Amino acid sequence: MRSLLRTLEHATVRDIALVCLADALVGVSFGAISVSGGLPLWVPVALSVLVFAGGSQFAAVGVVLSGGGALAAVATGLVLNARLLPFGFAVADVLQGPWWRRLFGAHMLTDESAAFVLRQRDPRRRRAVFWICGVSLFVVWNAAVLLGGFAGGLIGDTDVLGLDAAFPAVLLALVLPSLADRGTRTAAVAGAVVAVAATPFVPAGVPVLLALVGLLFAGRPGVKETAGPEVAVVAVKEDVR
Repeated sequence: MRSLLRTLEHATVRDIALVCLADALVGVSFGAISVSGGLPLWVPVALSVLVFAGGSQFAAVGVVLSGGGALAAVATGLVLNARLLPFGFAVADVLQGPWWRRLFGAHMLTDESAAFVLRQRDPRRRRAVFWICGVSLFVVWNAAVLLGGFAGGLIGDTDVLGLDAAFPAVLLALVLPSLADRGTRTAAVAGAVVAVAATPFVPAGVPVLLALVGLLFAGRPGVKETAGPEVAVVAVKEDVR
């Protein structure tokens, strides 16, 4: 891991650390909400280890706590995780070696790790940033969920902590520099408008998928496309988490 860190720039390592911090806060919130809602501690912990997808985990637990069945919870999680399929194609070059390493790498794929990979052009840096971001997030997320689960029984109303606002705030700070590009800015605004307009009419999680329509505007003639994919990936995580 130390050799991988030396491959990356200080700014990239800093950004990964910020995302890990934001994920930790959201993980604590997920664990606390799950346990305080009546689920045993092993449920959010198992979801975090085996699924490792915050949006799907929140959606599945939300379905169960509102009275839905296991099949409905699984279906909801699968719909939200469908967005990872194109991300996998985009970063497939970073997964090399035996089958077990590729399988583990696929499990480490998140919106954040894909976003950081898309920022890199050098193959060594792409591999380094994927593994550093993916493994760091996995460790931080699971530790935070466990901590939140232990605290869940002591918290009456988890909403008063405002932990759900931490992740969007950090990601907004990371995305703002990319909005200087006209094409990226147009795509982001278009996607946001579509998502907000669709929110009252479609189930939770669907608006963020519809927001990908904004990418159509990034490819118009005369508009730069340098940061479009990265912002699209981060925007997905900002909404889903």
